[in-house]
Amino acid sequence: MRRKLNIMAGDKALWVIFFLLSGVSLVAVYSTIGLSAISDLNSTPMRIFCRHLGFVVATYIAVVLLSHVNYRRFAPLSKWVLYLSLIALVIVLIMGTDRWLVIPHVARFEPSEIAKVALLVFMSFKIAVNKDPVDDNRTFFKLLIPAFITCVLVTPANLSTGILIFTSCYLLLLFGGVNPKLWWKCLLILLAIVTVAFLFFYFVGSHIDAGRIPTWSHRLQSWVHPNPDELTQENMARMAVARGGFLGNGIGTTIHGRLMTQAHNDFIFAIIIEEAGLLSAIGIFALYAWFYFRCIRIATACKGQFGSLCVAGIGTLILLQAIINISVAVGLLPVTGQTLPFISYGGSAYFFLGLGLGVIQAVAFDNKKQARQQKKDSDKQVSQHSDKQTDRNAGDSHTNTKTSPESGQTSLNTQQI
Repeated sequence: MRRKLNIMAGDKALWVIFFLLSGVSLVAVYSTIGLSAISDLNSTPMRIFCRHLGFVVATYIAVVLLSHVNYRRFAPLSKWVLYLSLIALVIVLIMGTDRWLVIPHVARFEPSEIAKVALLVFMSFKIAVNKDPVDDNRTFFKLLIPAFITCVLVTPANLSTGILIFTSCYLLLLFGGVNPKLWWKCLLILLAIVTVAFLFFYFVGSHIDAGRIPTWSHRLQSWVHPNPDELTQENMARMAVARGGFLGNGIGTTIHGRLMTQAHNDFIFAIIIEEAGLLSAIGIFALYAWFYFRCIRIATACKGQFGSLCVAGIGTLILLQAIINISVAVGLLPVTGQTLPFISYGGSAYFFLGLGLGVIQAVAFDNKKQARQQKKDSDKQVSQHSDKQTDRNAGDSHTNTKTSPESGQTSLNTQQI
């Protein structure tokens, strides 16, 4: 009997979470896209919503296709994707087009969104094939070189993405078996550097007219000393959260979302609270926590270190990005520009995180195939053992002597698989 083709392969729970987050995304973007569509995108809200719907559908197709690929093929491919994204980042820096690479009449995307997923897959491969124990400074920093290079190219245009990428890669080293003492030692050094940078941007940054330093300084100062009388995106987001209360005011009833240019991106979580209440916000955060829990389950079940690290790294990236966006929306962090994964308005950020989900599903699908094969081999051994027991009872000593080595070999092969 032929087995039915499983289109949505991998972990069913992750598919459910992806469906739910995408559903929230379609409703929230439709409710908040109005002002930005007219003022920033020079289009109509319905046209921009249809564009977002197209990105969601394209992402679903990409995840479905990737989930059926042998995840081991991503290892050599990630190197070339990372190289191309780094070249694109260099072009963005030279052209001075903020964080976007524009191909006239073809596409407009953020190379950093490609780089952060490709980098985690590439580093997972480097850690998996590394034969030296990661218990000395030289090996430790050698593995971090790709992350350093990527962050140096990303940070000038997008500081928060650079920090997010480096944090995810740094945690990946801990998952990869690095010496915990060395990991914590380097973490203390990094925290000292972050503290110095914080003080620099807060006290000195506003007086330096170079790149985006004044912007970072202004965001930090506005976060530390907010002006409640100023009509800013941050203040409107806080008012939206306060207006939403526990149960919200109803879908499509947002007031602040129609006054904010970034309601569909950076502050979409605040508008969700305004319309659907704190209860729905807790549910969304629970979905991200569930997502990460499933990733850890998949990583633990994976036999190969490369697949396990890919899942843990990408899952950590998505969870951290969600926490950052939610924290900004409720005022716990300064404005960063990070989108809410699988909910904020689609584009390169939505699509390339979808590719990361496709990698996770490919590992989950491989885990299921390995489990089925192991069950088949186990059933075969039981059947062979039963046949030999029958032969012994019949007194056929010659057959028993002949098949015993074969049984031992089968057991060895099963352990190797």
